[in-house]
Amino acid sequence: MPLRAKVASSVSRTAAALSRAAGRGDGSVIGGWIGLKIDPDLLAHLSAGRAIALISGTNGKTTTTRLAAAAVGVLGRVATNSFGANMPTGHTSALAKAGSTPYAVLEVDEHYLAQVIEATDPHVVALLNLSRDQLDRAKEVAMMAQLWRAALVRHPDIRIVANADDPMVVWAATPPAAHDQRITPPHVTWFSAGQRWHDDSWVCPECGSTIQRSGEQWWCTGCPLRRPQPQWTVDDEGVLDPTGAWYKVKLQLPGKVNVGNAATALAVAAEFGVRPFDAVPRLGDVTSIAGRYAQVERDGRLVRLLLAKNPASWLEAFDMADHAPTLLSINARDPDGLDTSWLFDVDFAPLRGRQVLITGDRAYDLAVRLDVNGVPFQHVRTFDDAVRAVPPGRLEVIANYTAFQDIRAELDRVN
Repeated sequence: MPLRAKVASSVSRTAAALSRAAGRGDGSVIGGWIGLKIDPDLLAHLSAGRAIALISGTNGKTTTTRLAAAAVGVLGRVATNSFGANMPTGHTSALAKAGSTPYAVLEVDEHYLAQVIEATDPHVVALLNLSRDQLDRAKEVAMMAQLWRAALVRHPDIRIVANADDPMVVWAATPPAAHDQRITPPHVTWFSAGQRWHDDSWVCPECGSTIQRSGEQWWCTGCPLRRPQPQWTVDDEGVLDPTGAWYKVKLQLPGKVNVGNAATALAVAAEFGVRPFDAVPRLGDVTSIAGRYAQVERDGRLVRLLLAKNPASWLEAFDMADHAPTLLSINARDPDGLDTSWLFDVDFAPLRGRQVLITGDRAYDLAVRLDVNGVPFQHVRTFDDAVRAVPPGRLEVIANYTAFQDIRAELDRVN
């Protein structure tokens, strides 16, 4: 690297280490921020010489990135932003901290994907899903798909691993000239991980006609856009690869959604030449990710943490949670988005019949929503109050971003 980049990288590592030592966080942002101030091209310099995978989408990025890093690790050391710092500052910090590695797997905020593609020249980009998120600062879903598509058109040689079940992702991954969706575009591998949330993909992004669905299939009623045939699919707690071989996937992470994330990780690793047979055992070693899915014993209660930040992820969280006392926590700070009206897009009916507690800065907004949905609840002021209010045994905790971090801090920042 140029001398300036070497200095910036060294300062980045030192700043991150000091942040961790001072207990101010894991240093995954401040180190990159300082490094980029010294050398604005530092991310590009740190990326040079590495085979890089970028993983982006509205939901599931952090988990899929951790699984993909484990799978690619079959080949050698992998740099990754494992704590979810998914903007260029986080990528810069992660690569600087890792030192020289042949591979990198990076989670990328969907708004920054085009910028990070330009800086890192990735080998493969994985597109997970697109749905509504943080109404006061996030772009409309169709606009986000357009930005993805424009970025990928500028880089036609990048390999793409994309979700065949999401019409917005399929359109974004398909070059404008490829009108017949029955033909897989060059360098695109399709996976099927399922799509439980459909409310952002009823209108075709190509022509504005209605999207129709039947079982797993979907198609536009006005143009050739339709679900492509996936090469990787989830089937009976396992994954089918493009040859038709089936691999049982044993995860320590809950829910069918994580089997889908595992299928995506295997598809990404395969683009580096990793055989599923070699990668599958490594997926089972992944437990919690920056506190997500962590299980902690507290005063005789086994507390499990689930992160849910938008309607689609709340739907998946309800599927993962056991039928047990459940604490819901909602904040509306800057990282969460200040607008909580999205709560009315979530159907809380799956929580009926269990003990439900609510807390957080915007607990009363959640209270109104639950009352409308006919879900009885109890308001508690603190996490400790919630623990005392439930009998010994399982306590499920579902929280949005800063509420999740508050509870994680009370549990000594469990990872």
